[in-house]
Amino acid sequence: MNRLLPSRKLFVALLCLLLGPAVGAWAQGASETVSAEIAIDTQSKAEPISPYIYGQFIEHLGRCIYGGIWAEMLEDRKFYFPIPAEGDIWRLTREQARVLAASPWKVIGPKGTVKMVEEDAFVGEHSPHITAPGDGTKVGIYQEELALVKGKEYVGYIYLAGDRSAGPASISLVWGEGDDARATETVRRVRTDYRKTELNFTAGANADNARLEITTTSGGTLKIGCVSLMPADNVEGFRADTLELLRQLDASVYRWPGGNFVSGYDWRDGLGDRDKRPTRTNPAWTGIETNDMGMHEFVRFCELIGTEPMIAVNTGFGDAYSAAAQVEYCNGDRNTPMGRLRAENGHRAPFNVKWWCVGNEMWGSWQLGYMSLNHYVLKHNWVEEKMRQVDPTIKTVASGDVGAGMAAEDDQQGAGQRRGRRQSWSVGMLRNCADHMDLISEHFYVNRGLDDIPEHVAQVPAQIKRIADAHRVIRERLPELEGKDIRIALDEWNYWYGPHVFGELGTRYFHRDGLGIAAGLHEYFRNSDIIYMANYAQTVNVIGCIKTTPTAAEFESTGLALKLYREHFGSIPVAVTHSAQPLDVSAALTEDGKEITIGVVNPTSSTYELKLDIAALTPTAAAKTWIIANDDPMAYNQPGEPRKIDIVAGPAADLTGAVSVKPLSITLFRAPVQ
Repeated sequence: MNRLLPSRKLFVALLCLLLGPAVGAWAQGASETVSAEIAIDTQSKAEPISPYIYGQFIEHLGRCIYGGIWAEMLEDRKFYFPIPAEGDIWRLTREQARVLAASPWKVIGPKGTVKMVEEDAFVGEHSPHITAPGDGTKVGIYQEELALVKGKEYVGYIYLAGDRSAGPASISLVWGEGDDARATETVRRVRTDYRKTELNFTAGANADNARLEITTTSGGTLKIGCVSLMPADNVEGFRADTLELLRQLDASVYRWPGGNFVSGYDWRDGLGDRDKRPTRTNPAWTGIETNDMGMHEFVRFCELIGTEPMIAVNTGFGDAYSAAAQVEYCNGDRNTPMGRLRAENGHRAPFNVKWWCVGNEMWGSWQLGYMSLNHYVLKHNWVEEKMRQVDPTIKTVASGDVGAGMAAEDDQQGAGQRRGRRQSWSVGMLRNCADHMDLISEHFYVNRGLDDIPEHVAQVPAQIKRIADAHRVIRERLPELEGKDIRIALDEWNYWYGPHVFGELGTRYFHRDGLGIAAGLHEYFRNSDIIYMANYAQTVNVIGCIKTTPTAAEFESTGLALKLYREHFGSIPVAVTHSAQPLDVSAALTEDGKEITIGVVNPTSSTYELKLDIAALTPTAAAKTWIIANDDPMAYNQPGEPRKIDIVAGPAADLTGAVSVKPLSITLFRAPVQ
């Protein structure tokens, strides 16, 4: 290439400056209108779409639960870390996400007035003791970086104790300088044993860096057990704004507590009095785990949003006894040891949890307790058998990974276990554990954001098809599966790329990602005979379809796509044929057969005029239309700001004529038929 010639980009930029917007539109690929025909055969029906395709997955990681679903505003409220911090309070991950590394509590007053004391600690290894000089000097601790909304009420509590001269103590919410920029609760008499004091504040201004102060001026020693602060509109400890979006999402099932987290998690840590539960280092990720959201809270969370719980047991560092005890705790009656403990912890009736994951990604070398396949099949069967002895009605999901499927298996057998080849974990599990599972788990993440939008969108359905096709081959060729119908639980799936804007793994999603998730749903519908469950990972903040700031929550483009199909798409897939690629088209009848639904994902910059040929049925009225569209594939929603991407009701559409589909859009039609 002649280096004296300007590059095409420079040439286009110069033309745009000289000739104006018309050339700019040409340079970006101005929209054209394309005509195409779509054939829909309503007599060619597939198996019903399982409602569990619309599942979700939450894990104790980053800001998914704490800072996303759970309403607690304070970090390290039980004082796991010593005060003051000896190093940096925060550290950055490789992706520049900020995570807690030391105590966020800072000292008010002279050095040495705050000590961590192990003797008679309220919870954990130590509790902070504050000793004032007795000369009127204010001493204590504070935590900053709290976000407040003017006029909003905040509630909480604190456990205090001390010697006879410890009081009074002041707890203040501070949003600025001066006495009129704070609200204070005073504990005039501090007892020698820990007592709980309720807190109630109203913010006098908006603030991004408010703080909570706990101080005294007396000459005694003030002991702090734990402290909590939440917005007053919290719903039994959960964020009201997040909970409302989760209700709208209407997911059918939630998988919890992990994920990699579960392989180092002792479920017993999440039982009993929340304030007495131990804080641990997160076993798989970063930061700490306060255990504020344990078993009872998770089941209640599912009740509040109208979904089913799905619990993963620890087959990493865990064992069959612990897994069986966990099932008994959830499902046993009050005459069983664990059922009795559940009743003592406040829930007399069984939780009746049906879905249980036996481990997570035990094929991965990063997994705590990872072992080779030939060892793990023994552990899986042992754990699952003990769980079923407690409750034979449960449904279990085995940890799978299809890898290269039967092709890799054949290569291994034909080449004497050739070095570098890895046996398909799913093949090994299905061969050796088929009598000890109802479903088999598969996971995938798309780790590339492509500038070519059709290619970017196509990555998700391609992964789903790859996994479904591989399992069909396995079914045909494994004699151990004869007479069995072990379907797939794709219980982690999503895009996962880009900057971590919303904390650890807090990837931001764009309009192009919503298009890909909708196309992924279409692929699930096309494979309804073999994929029974799918759990989008992970619902809030952590690669989530909902993102939060401390004061707001909002749907990502991916969440809106999931919401649209969950609300309006049918359940009986019918055959669709067309040559209008890269459009992705799916159709389904409602359960009663009285309405047809048609979803169209258009990842191009062209408008499509579609002529629908609906065989055997005739629309009897205009179709309702819903559209998610934006001219910018990189548009995104930001919590607390007006939506740039939303579900919009479109004009009524006559499905017997030509229907229009916008560029870069998801369009869903629904019409009565006879």
